[in-house]
Amino acid sequence: MKISMIVAKANDNAIGKDNDMIWHLPDDLKYFKDKTRNHHILMGRKNFDSLGEKYQPLPKRVNIVITRNKDWEHDGVKVFHDIKDGIEFAKSNNEEELFIIGGGQIYKQGLKYADRMYITEVDAEFPDAEAYFPEFDKSQWKELSREHHPRDDRHAFEFDYVVYDRK
Repeated sequence: MKISMIVAKANDNAIGKDNDMIWHLPDDLKYFKDKTRNHHILMGRKNFDSLGEKYQPLPKRVNIVITRNKDWEHDGVKVFHDIKDGIEFAKSNNEEELFIIGGGQIYKQGLKYADRMYITEVDAEFPDAEAYFPEFDKSQWKELSREHHPRDDRHAFEFDYVVYDRK
């Protein structure tokens, strides 16, 4: 099973504030949906909460939530208390590609397991952000593809879709 991380991050690695995204990029949301649909997705409980009731759980995906709270549960979600157990669950379900979708702490824990990263690199900085994607050693990763998306009337920032594979 391939373990992938998918994230939209700013130049300063910012990914969120107030348990929410810092930008609205409709084409990136579509990219996320297209990549993760019909796969297992793994996220932290705070990230799950940030989806809002309308999108809990995310449709057409097996939602795996990691939480330290032993009493937490939610309909339609597989709950684990350790990221390794969530990964093993996806593997035991014959998943071909598991997507780790955040937030900051889960990305930090998941980086060592990742084989691939789908990173939307947003050309902006957010000094007041509260959640960040972890630093990673680019020498351990090979850039497979890069596709530029200009700023337009629906997207306040330009960004690149970049795919990295672990060397």
